[in-house]
This record gives sequence, C-alpha cells and structure tokens, in this order.
Amino acid sequence: MNAPVPTSPPAAVAARHVTSSGTRVYTLTVPAFPHFAANVFFVVRGEAARPEYAALIDTGGSHEASTAALEAGLDAIRTEYGEAVAWDTLSRVIITHPHPDHVAGLPFVRSRTDAPVAAYEWAIPTMQNPAGNPVTRQADMEDHIRWLGLTGGGTEAEYAERLRRRARNSMLSEAVEVQTVLHDGDVLDDIFTVIHTPGHEGSQVCLRVDDLLLSADHLLPRNSPPLMPERFQRGAGLGHYLKSLDRIEALEGVTVALGGHDGPMQDWKGRIQNLRERYDDKLRAVLDAAAAPITIHDLTHALHPRLRAIQAILLLDQTAALAEYLVARGDLVETRREDAAALFVQAAQP
Repeated sequence: MNAPVPTSPPAAVAARHVTSSGTRVYTLTVPAFPHFAANVFFVVRGEAARPEYAALIDTGGSHEASTAALEAGLDAIRTEYGEAVAWDTLSRVIITHPHPDHVAGLPFVRSRTDAPVAAYEWAIPTMQNPAGNPVTRQADMEDHIRWLGLTGGGTEAEYAERLRRRARNSMLSEAVEVQTVLHDGDVLDDIFTVIHTPGHEGSQVCLRVDDLLLSADHLLPRNSPPLMPERFQRGAGLGHYLKSLDRIEALEGVTVALGGHDGPMQDWKGRIQNLRERYDDKLRAVLDAAAAPITIHDLTHALHPRLRAIQAILLLDQTAALAEYLVARGDLVETRREDAAALFVQAAQP
C-alpha cells in the first residue's frame, strides 16, 4: 500500500493542484513510518496573501522525521507559493481514517493549532479513546486467531503472537477530541463533500473539492489497499470495498484523484477498472486453492508460497477478506474445526 521513503528527503511540497473554483490543494509527502511515506494535504481558499480558509487533511506519523516534514511543508507553502498560512490561522483538521500513517501525528498537530478536528462518526471512539477496552480487544483477537487457524506451532504460533502485539497497539498515543462529526453526504465548511468509503477501514471517507477527489487509501495509483474481514471490523471487507468503488466511479466531473500514498491519478476510473480485474483474479485463485477444506493460514501459504515474513499479517488479513466475500457470494462454504478454526471449501455445484 505505502511507498518506501526515498533515500534523499522528498520535496517539501510534492505537488500543487488548483481546482475549478481556484482552491489550492498542496500534497506533502511525509515519512509516516521509518520505511513508508504517506501524503497529507493542505487545502487553501481565498487570496494567497490573506486566505479565508485553510485545512489540513491527515497528519502523517508521530515520529520526529514525519512531524519535521509536516513543518517543512507548511514553511514551503508560505515561502515558495506565497500562501499566508500558519498553524495559528488553520481553520480545520480532517482525518480520513484512523490508521497510524494518517492519524498518529494528530497529537503533534493539536500541540500547534486549536483548529477543530473532523472525522467520520465511526472513527470517533478510536480517536477519543485509543486504548479502548484492553481486555475486550485481547479477547476479540484470541477469537480471531482461532478463526484464522493459528492454533498450532511454527508459523501459526509466530503469526498469532504478532497479532496479539497488534491488538496491544493503539492508533494514537493519546486521546484527541473530535469537534465535528462527519456523516456520508455532508458538505463540510462549504468546501468538502464527504463520501463514506468503507472497505480498507470501516470509517474511511473520501473528500471531493470541486473537480478534485481526495481518495485517501480507498483509491491508490500503484497498489490495492490492505483489507481485513468484516467479522473483525465494522465496515471492513471486500464487499464494502467494491461497493465503495462503485460509489466513487459514479462521480462526474472529477478530473484528478489524489490518494493517501504515491502520486496523482488522472485516469482514476481506469484505475478502478484495473483494481476490479485484480480482485477477480485473486478471488479465482482462492476458489481454486479451496478444493478441499482449508484454513486461512494454509490458504494464505497456498496462494503465496514465497511469502516473506514481513508480508504475513497483511496477507492473512487479505486472504480472510477474500474468503469471507466468497462465502457471502455462495462460492465457498465455511465450517468449523474442533479447535474453532474456520475451514473453507468450494460450494457444491448444482
């Protein structure tokens, strides 16, 4: 999903787009993780010397390299483009979805500005109580580990422990209050049309600004976004993702899409078609591999025989999302083993 951080620092402002109404959208590429870059956006309206509105979309990571890149980007917007924007004149902060490469920098941003934070209604519990209920989180993860078939030794035990560690991690280092609750179809600040696009993350939103679409991690130019099954997160899963693609594809008058990673997409509808084709191929591969009852763990290794350890958890999530979708479509049948592991097999043909 994410682009490797370049060996040399990226330009402070990766791109500038001007919408049909004259709104300026600046893309800043920041090292959200030590080895992954993400895009954040400054959106400015009004005269450059005296903007009437400025918003920050997403915040990058929490570590120093990411926050320093954010500061450098804001400086460059002022010095290179003459926009009189500053932290203390920021009008709004918007979070597209609460994944750490998009939200973890929010406590830093909050230390710089009092601008009100907006997020989709489902994201608010994560942002305002990032620790949640640790007991419930661990219990849910243990159930998920069993369902995935990670009940033995070897790689099963290794993946189970990595998932337990993931359950102990929070998206945010501290709670941040959300002042504005977003809903699908809202027009925020008379600028952003909010489009709820679950799938990659249940609370994710895309934002339309005139003829430009900020497509978050829903639509990316180089990769398909990681998915996990809906059974583990409300609004996640391939079914939601494909329906959200349909909603985005129906938009008229959008000339460019800017995703949460990598560069702009002029042929964004062509990209949607490419993604559908890729998922059709993945679904066929899952069906072929489930000729006999098989767990998600074993199915993942059958689909990816050269699986690298660093990919394992994301590919387990993806395989589970694909199998879940095929069950819902009636192409696979799900049963349970005695140890509660889910088993998937091709449905009998009529």
